[in-house]
Amino acid sequence: MMSLNGSSFLNNALSGTSRSLTQPQRRFLAPGGVVALSSNGRPGERNVTVLMESTLKEMREGASVVEKDSKSTVGGGVEDVYGEDSATEDYSITPWSVSVASGYALLRDPHHNKGLAFAEKERDAHYLRGLLPPVVVNQDLQIKKLMHMIRQYEVPLQKYMAMMDLQERNERLFYKLLIDNVEELLPIVYTPTVGEACQKYGSIYRHPQGLFISLKEKGKILEVLRNWPEKNIQVIVVTDGERILGLGDLGCQGMGIPVGKLSLYTALGGIRPSACLPITIDVGTNNEKLLEDEFYIGLRQRRATGQEYAELMHEFMSAVKQNYGEKVLIQFEDFANHNAFDLLAKYGTTHLVFNDDIQGTASTVLAGLMSALKLVGGTLADHRFLFLGAGEAGTGIAELIALEMSKQTESPVEETRQRIWLVDSKGLIVRSRMESLQHFKRPWAHEHEPVRNLVDAVKAIKPTVLIGSSGAGRTFTKEVIEAMASFNEKPLILALSNPTSQSECTAEEAYKWSEGRAIFASGSPFDPVEYQGNVYLSGQANNAYMFPGFGLGLIMSGAIRVHDDMLLVASEALAEQVSQGNLDKGLIFPPFTNIRKISAQIAARVAAKAYELGLATRLPQPENLVAHAESCMYGPSYRSYR
Repeated sequence: MMSLNGSSFLNNALSGTSRSLTQPQRRFLAPGGVVALSSNGRPGERNVTVLMESTLKEMREGASVVEKDSKSTVGGGVEDVYGEDSATEDYSITPWSVSVASGYALLRDPHHNKGLAFAEKERDAHYLRGLLPPVVVNQDLQIKKLMHMIRQYEVPLQKYMAMMDLQERNERLFYKLLIDNVEELLPIVYTPTVGEACQKYGSIYRHPQGLFISLKEKGKILEVLRNWPEKNIQVIVVTDGERILGLGDLGCQGMGIPVGKLSLYTALGGIRPSACLPITIDVGTNNEKLLEDEFYIGLRQRRATGQEYAELMHEFMSAVKQNYGEKVLIQFEDFANHNAFDLLAKYGTTHLVFNDDIQGTASTVLAGLMSALKLVGGTLADHRFLFLGAGEAGTGIAELIALEMSKQTESPVEETRQRIWLVDSKGLIVRSRMESLQHFKRPWAHEHEPVRNLVDAVKAIKPTVLIGSSGAGRTFTKEVIEAMASFNEKPLILALSNPTSQSECTAEEAYKWSEGRAIFASGSPFDPVEYQGNVYLSGQANNAYMFPGFGLGLIMSGAIRVHDDMLLVASEALAEQVSQGNLDKGLIFPPFTNIRKISAQIAARVAAKAYELGLATRLPQPENLVAHAESCMYGPSYRSYR
């Protein structure tokens, strides 16, 4: 047996990297054992056998290395023809076995599998003869077949599971399918279906799709991160599952959100899949139904809080920076208010962090408002805003609107906030409530007599824009919308809460109760509405417009921090993508069919701002940032294998 040292090969092999081999056989020491590659010099050889230290003596004495498909002896001499133990005793073994992607292993490797699309020469070179039917099918025909299959399912969760199975089987086909059918499949892999998937995640769990870091891993988080096979991570989406969409505390089952978000980072923003890492921080759950569910996959304890929680999160943030460097983007997702604001404030000055619920939602909604001005007239400062909901999303949107108004009018942000009012569960936020308010609500406490409910707040404030971020379904009642329509020719109504069941009102209700005069957008999609002979299309204020392109801009510029000005320019870039044709149909957001080009425009604007602010590290700055963004995007088309 020929041998050579090759630690880089070991790293690639153990991280799942698959490639054809043209070099001689290799042997090298690994922690706890010897890795021996048997090869006959042919390209595409596929057998790698890991032999533990107990076999070192045999190897030193010249014993041959037995390939996996040869006869071997186990259990003290019992012949094992099929590679299985035939003895009755239990044996402790170390499960180290790595296969270069050829033959059957290639068809089981989602990163490189092409199914029936393997060409004749590839089937010969990679030992696929007989493992596939004789027909060769191109990727486009595969997509046609899959869409036909997915459309046969009537239940959205079945479609979700079919998509997740495809992602585990053939990664490039999954992303090609999603990109080519984004408007139809986005509601399946993201809101609203992902909400139901999280609720039932324990029951439908099949394959590990990210890292689960629980309290059991405290003190070992860096070690856990190093268990992930991919080493060059650029984006991490992390949740602790306490506030999943409008569904509340789903604990460990919130993993569906990071998985879904990162699928969109790749499909819509072009971040390569291997650079994306979904993580769930499991500190328990206060959801009694889940704690009693036999299929629940998380810690069966109530949520850790206070110092215990803070220490785990700090260890996590430190480990991420140590393992992946300063330029890895950490996106916080669906943390409860009391943790979300604190984490963003604490780590915003030391890490590249972004909270999509606070910042991504704000930037998306601001873009919609900017484009809506072309329909309702005036500037942002000419309008009055009333929010139902004063949590992460509501206060985040309000603050970004105030910042943009401040920028446009050159007025202090404290002054522009006066045009924005918020209603929470206790009524209108006013100065007389100041002492009892959480810190993130205090900037919005203005002088006004107390108002208990939303409809009275609408009548008192007379807003031109009504925004729902409450997570409470059907709270924009007929009386509320009729009140908005009574003093606005074109009331702007945004029902942003997800999933669909939590939306403050439906598109049909908004158009019908406003007599067809509302300009409406929602967080989850709604079908077109026919009212008095007219067809109304509603826009979707979906964060998927924003975070994939925003993240791409940070990554391609090598940004080390997120700045509010980046959010503002991202909003401007998105608003500019709304055409007059879109506006004529009542749409204040562009169609998702062009989302990759939209993401490139957002990425270019964000990167330009990073360079302007001195926060970019990838130098020199490219001359054409839009073209550079497009060139950086991952493409899911199949590659030819040698």
